[in-house]
Amino acid sequence: MRTLVLGLGNEYAGDDAVGVLAVRALRDELAGHADVAESGASGLALLEVFSGYDRAVVVDSIRTGRRPAGTIVEAGLAELGLAIAPSLHQAGMPELAAVARRLGMGFPDRTRVLAVEVAGPLMFGAPLSEPVAAAIPSLGRRVLDQVKHWASEDSGARAAEGRRCAGRTTPRPGDREERRA
Repeated sequence: MRTLVLGLGNEYAGDDAVGVLAVRALRDELAGHADVAESGASGLALLEVFSGYDRAVVVDSIRTGRRPAGTIVEAGLAELGLAIAPSLHQAGMPELAAVARRLGMGFPDRTRVLAVEVAGPLMFGAPLSEPVAAAIPSLGRRVLDQVKHWASEDSGARAAEGRRCAGRTTPRPGDREERRA
């Protein structure tokens, strides 16, 4: 099972950088467990990034005005709902998944989105706000926890398969036969 951890945002646009900076800080810890990618793209431009993965954690910023800045929101694709956008170039994750499947490109069956609420307008050249910067360690732990959870599911499935195979008594081609004298 291949896992992608994707940080979205523009590292030069204040709080919009949170996704990119969070996954960049996790790159070494995730080595061997997940592929880490960063992108400033959105909508259809992300289709190829997801291709070939079974699972994905997407880390991004979000501005709803319903939560304090620095609040981490977690959701699966089904929980996100459709984005209202003027074109597919600005489509949200559920629309992106639907387009990928319709085109036969594939999209991770299991996708979790971790987004950090931001407060103000995204300004080029601005630093991260204090509440958003303070959320990065917790955000990183949640990404690691999700990847480890999926890895433990894989280990459990492999162990169950091993137990099933250990009880096998029918020889397979290439098995050595013992001859009794």
